[in-house]
Amino acid sequence: MSDPRITDITLDEATITWRNPDIEQERRVAIFDLIEENSFKPVRSWEAGHKGPYRLALSVVDGRLSISVKDEEGGELETLLLGLARFRRPIREYFAICDSYYQAIRKATASEIETIDMARRGIHNRATELLMERLEGKIETDFATARRLFTLICVLHIRG
Repeated sequence: MSDPRITDITLDEATITWRNPDIEQERRVAIFDLIEENSFKPVRSWEAGHKGPYRLALSVVDGRLSISVKDEEGGELETLLLGLARFRRPIREYFAICDSYYQAIRKATASEIETIDMARRGIHNRATELLMERLEGKIETDFATARRLFTLICVLHIRG
């Protein structure tokens, strides 16, 4: 029986060097939403007969994103490494607009918040499309799943 989805995801806590309440909330929501509803099919594991569900561990190793894919019992299936150079600018832009958004929530008008939120979603969507391009041929996923994964990739890049 096939079940191509993620049932558990962890982030390398050693990679995350700084947190604030807003980013911590983004992380919690992204993980919760991801576990609740996702579509995730690692191509090599799938072709080898591992039809899900999957457990993931995300980390940054030598400047590359490491996606460790495990079976439901925690057995290692494969590890994907993605270069992060093409993500540096989108991550930087996303952090900048998120900072503006969090500040706006505290003191801006509803229309100003909406404008910033629209810009934030646009940056997030473009970065998600880039992630889906980078995963092509490696992992089949839907836009919503890739979007939440990008949020978690950003969390791994927080520097105090």
